[in-house]
Amino acid sequence: MKTFDISWRRYLLPNIHNEGWKFVGVFAAVSAVLAMIWSPLGWLGLILTVWCFYFFRDPERIVPEIENAVVSPADGIVQMIADVNGPEELGLEKQKFTRVSIFMSVFNVHVNRAPTEGKITKAVYVPGKFLNATLDKASKDNERQLLAMKTKTGQDIAFVQIAGLVARRIVCDAAAGQEYKTGERFGMIRFGSRLDVYLPLGTKPQVALGQTMVAGETIIANLGSEAPEVKGVVR
Repeated sequence: MKTFDISWRRYLLPNIHNEGWKFVGVFAAVSAVLAMIWSPLGWLGLILTVWCFYFFRDPERIVPEIENAVVSPADGIVQMIADVNGPEELGLEKQKFTRVSIFMSVFNVHVNRAPTEGKITKAVYVPGKFLNATLDKASKDNERQLLAMKTKTGQDIAFVQIAGLVARRIVCDAAAGQEYKTGERFGMIRFGSRLDVYLPLGTKPQVALGQTMVAGETIIANLGSEAPEVKGVVR
């Protein structure tokens, strides 16, 4: 029987993403200098160091073992659901998709995970602006990393990391030709932003506007299911 570790250590000492160690080191060093200048500044620096550690946390997730499931690639809130053309940069502009946009605040886990199982067919980085990521035009104007994937059932999907007003650094480990399992880590965005998932048109989202998402766990849709579209309100 499989078990999952729910000990206190998982919550007080979570894993931290490799990108975070250098920031934690810098914050800690600055805190030590500030403490030598004036002790209250040192305490402030310590608080910021702890926050930095918290920001770059990388907890394990329980990925649902459901055939053809699409899970959220990011923690955050469902900001938009719309039928749109695919990203031009990926050569998908002539295809229609249902786009689910997830906004991450500075308090969310920022590690991003593959929404489903498949092979990356194209990866494109586009420099751009740093508009508020909640705006619809951010998907075309902001700095972003676009990934096209061919699922194991042969369907085309895409997911896009979008930098925002505060986020200025996209980290992406994925490249064309790589294969990913559902929920597998592929990158992160520093200090908040947005993830867009492009589902084949006709796929009915199993999430509602305003819903809280957990990367690698919350099911967005099922590519092989006739399940009804989820509609709801936030209470």
